[in-house]
Amino acid sequence: DRWGNLERRALTPQAVNMILKRRAAAAGLDTQLISAHGLRAGYLTETARRGIPLVEAMQQSQHRSISQASRYYNDAERQLGRAARLIV
Repeated sequence: DRWGNLERRALTPQAVNMILKRRAAAAGLDTQLISAHGLRAGYLTETARRGIPLVEAMQQSQHRSISQASRYYNDAERQLGRAARLIV
């Protein structure tokens, strides 16, 4: 909390999102464009683009499901792969 006290239970996803949106608003950013899920998904997409192994990225993102996390890697591969370069 704001007084530095820690609880035994973790923050809920909604609480994390609310904190993020408050901080974004304080920084003058459009809170409609920012979400906790977006940051987490963006992190995995960026690790995929940089060639970081999925398992290593999942250690940071705390995704438990390989199938869920791998979707971001598959999306990045579709955008950055050799086949995608033919379209440009």
